[in-house]
Amino acid sequence: MVRTRFSAFVAVLVFISVAFAHGDKKHITGTLEKISGNSVVVKTAAGKSVEVKLAASTMYISRAGNEDKPAKLSDLAVGDRVVIHATPKGETLEASEIKFSSPPTSATAVKPKR
Repeated sequence: MVRTRFSAFVAVLVFISVAFAHGDKKHITGTLEKISGNSVVVKTAAGKSVEVKLAASTMYISRAGNEDKPAKLSDLAVGDRVVIHATPKGETLEASEIKFSSPPTSATAVKPKR
């Protein structure tokens, strides 16, 4: 009982620290729908398309397996899964960091059990 309460307490502390660690940043998670020279459009799980502006300071991080690697805009592809940390700038969002990974191929995709 004490161990369970302690674990729950630690989980809440971790959640709170993560929630406040990014300040005023917005998190956009979904699938890349469109890429242009100065912005990307992400389709969220709710089906909403969100445009995020890119800046010269935007950092790109590619995730392959359990490893993060530095990347660049040209490494992004439509269909990639993304998590974008963006700063609101008036009515727009500006990406400070884009983490992305390619969608699983049919050979590596998890197949449902029958």
